[in-house]
Amino acid sequence: MDLTQALDNINVAEGLDEDLLARLGDKVVTDFEMDEDSRSEWLEKVEDWVKLATQVASQKSYPWANASNVKFPLLATASMQFAARAYPSLIPGPEMVTGMVKGNDVDGQLHQRAKRIGRHMSYQLIYDMPDWEEEMDKLCLILPIVGCAFKKTYYDPLQELNVSELVMAQDLAINYWAKSIETASRKTHIIQRNQNEIQERINLGLYLDVELVEPIPYNSFNRVTSETSGTREPSEDDDTPYTILEQHTWYDLDDDGYKEPWIITVEHSTRKVLRIVPRFDEKGIVKNGNKIARIKPVEYFTKFPFIPNPDGGIYDLGFGLLLGGINNSINTLINQLIDAGTLNNLQGGFIGRGIRIRGGNLRFQPGEWKQADFTGEDIAKNIFPLPTKEPSNVLFELFGALNSSGEKLASIMEIATGKLPGQNTPATTTMASVEQSLKIFTAIYKRLYRALTKEYEKLYRLNGLYLDDKLYFTLNSDPSNPAVSEQIGQTDYSEDVIVKPNADPNVVSEAQELGRAQGLLELVQLGTVNVQAATKRILEAQKQVNIAELMAPNPPQPNPEEQEMQMKQQEMGMKMQMEQEKAAIKQKEAEFKMMMEAQKNQMDMAMKQMELQLKEVEQNMKVKHAEMDHRMKMHQTSQQMQIADQQNQQKVELNQATHEQNMKMAKEKGEMNDRKQSKQGNVAGVDKKSSN
Repeated sequence: MDLTQALDNINVAEGLDEDLLARLGDKVVTDFEMDEDSRSEWLEKVEDWVKLATQVASQKSYPWANASNVKFPLLATASMQFAARAYPSLIPGPEMVTGMVKGNDVDGQLHQRAKRIGRHMSYQLIYDMPDWEEEMDKLCLILPIVGCAFKKTYYDPLQELNVSELVMAQDLAINYWAKSIETASRKTHIIQRNQNEIQERINLGLYLDVELVEPIPYNSFNRVTSETSGTREPSEDDDTPYTILEQHTWYDLDDDGYKEPWIITVEHSTRKVLRIVPRFDEKGIVKNGNKIARIKPVEYFTKFPFIPNPDGGIYDLGFGLLLGGINNSINTLINQLIDAGTLNNLQGGFIGRGIRIRGGNLRFQPGEWKQADFTGEDIAKNIFPLPTKEPSNVLFELFGALNSSGEKLASIMEIATGKLPGQNTPATTTMASVEQSLKIFTAIYKRLYRALTKEYEKLYRLNGLYLDDKLYFTLNSDPSNPAVSEQIGQTDYSEDVIVKPNADPNVVSEAQELGRAQGLLELVQLGTVNVQAATKRILEAQKQVNIAELMAPNPPQPNPEEQEMQMKQQEMGMKMQMEQEKAAIKQKEAEFKMMMEAQKNQMDMAMKQMELQLKEVEQNMKVKHAEMDHRMKMHQTSQQMQIADQQNQQKVELNQATHEQNMKMAKEKGEMNDRKQSKQGNVAGVDKKSSN
């Protein structure tokens, strides 16, 4: 198969073998059923979340028949609050798309074309695609419950216009291993079409003319649809739809060993192929020589996420998963409190046989008394009421704690839902509380802003392929302004211009948008911004209608000759003023010189006087220094004499002490000699006696 020829064929299936078509039909249905089986539990959870959000209540048989079954609107409130903020923020007004120049814009022509493209795409979304805004409204309500939704952007040859329709998450079966909608190897759109719609496409050559059996509609949400809306599936008739599987997949149709991206459309019950078209264009074919290296597929689907799934799965998280458990617990607590109050108000018990009373129920009207054949004591002894209790305060406090936790998780604080704060609450505190309560919504708006950008890029590509060569459009319905009617063509949608949403992803509420616009008034007073542009933004933030009529016209341009004369007069006036200023400057210079000379003379006189005073002080200091030197010398001499006298006295005393010491030592020496001689004499006498 030649891929280049396949690009020009509206249905490639016409030239394929019947056996190949049968294999393709079996493969598409088998792969679809495998993907459906892989997400069956997720589909059941989505059904429960939808029932919880729509507050579907069924009859209960426990703890008794028709027991309380109240559904607390926590999930419903969170979803409606998000939709009420997101819808006007994402679709701010008539101009929803902004064109931006990509690359160098020398003469400003690209900028003008970008602005024209932005206005034309805004016109398309509002008037050429009338269901687009309504489906965006639905998306904003469904998205917080389920967690994600999809938009399918394509050119419809039946209507001959671009289409960007809402696709519910349950109607798009995606391969289990997919990490993103762009990289998914297989995704199947479940479409319901009746016999007449199929015949229209057969007549246009879009579908093969195949024989189909009785329609068997496929609705995975049949149970929840009947419970939420109270409707049920009717019996089969001519309007009963067939289940059409439009699978965006990869398959090797040219047998070159490389799978190409295709869109294969199959009827589910008969597994018959209706259509095959390429999911790529000529620009997406990348070759290495004469061989195809890779093919970049054209993506039709855009995913609008709520909160990314932590496990990296393709289906994101919504309030259904985050608040479902808390909401069910709150429902249980409310019903338990109501059941406890019912038991306590409608008491029952046991009646003894000691009281003669007719069987059956005894009912009393207010103020009614009944006669009895027994005493009050007999009643007290023979009637025993069941020991029921009033509704528990613990359960009520637990209900309040869970409700508060759920509101914090969903950021649906009282002040954010419109309840006024206290009378003494400062305005800054109120604004800070509102801003903090909307933080989680700001992050979600940024994700939706990215998704809208991708959707607008797909629409931009389709305009470059299918738009007329010359087209006139009028975004503003003001007939008095002929400049509003503009011309655009297919060639305007080139690669040097890109588009993005006109919404601000950082602004959640109208109060924030108006506050930002009002802040421009301070800059207008400073003269640093364009007054006309600032005024327009303020009026847009106020949601004023027909802004062009409210804007003041620009002042008329002056006559060039008068402007030249005014310029000459201004120059003459400036010259005279400059001469006067020069003369004044010279006079001031002369006065300044005289003043400086006078000040200099005064300074010289003062310096001389200071010199004389310094000399006199210096002379006095010399005299004082001489006197001090003389006194110091006299003092030193006196001290030296005193020191000499002290030294002489010390010498005399030292000599005297030495003499006395010597005398004492001589005396002691004499005494020691006398004792020694006496002792020697005694020893000699003893020796004589012993010899005798």
